[in-house]
Amino acid sequence: QVQLLESGEGLVQPGGSLTLSCEASGRGFRSPIMGWFRQAPGKEREVVAAADWRGSSTYYSDSVKGRFSISKDDFKNAIYLHANSLKPEDTDVYYCVDGSPRYADHAHEYDYWGQGTQVTVSS
Repeated sequence: QVQLLESGEGLVQPGGSLTLSCEASGRGFRSPIMGWFRQAPGKEREVVAAADWRGSSTYYSDSVKGRFSISKDDFKNAIYLHANSLKPEDTDVYYCVDGSPRYADHAHEYDYWGQGTQVTVSS
């Protein structure tokens, strides 16, 4: 099994920035789609960003377009979520994902999930 290990949790003020990391153990990222979801208590997981690295295609939710970006480091076998201009409503647990979904927001179709990283945006 591929294991996705996340890091980068933290508390930031509104307007601040934070970068989350996700390193894949074993054989690494092998599925076509990689990305990030987030989830608040009592709510369903929602996609934040996803990418098909083979085709250089990316997807961002409307709520984060222009503020968040996704990138990867093949040598470190890792993907990153760069979150800028953070808002209180960005406060959530963030999960990195890897799989072959029909659509980026189909959470149940991803094969691997990170353990979750808490991001808190508050003044």
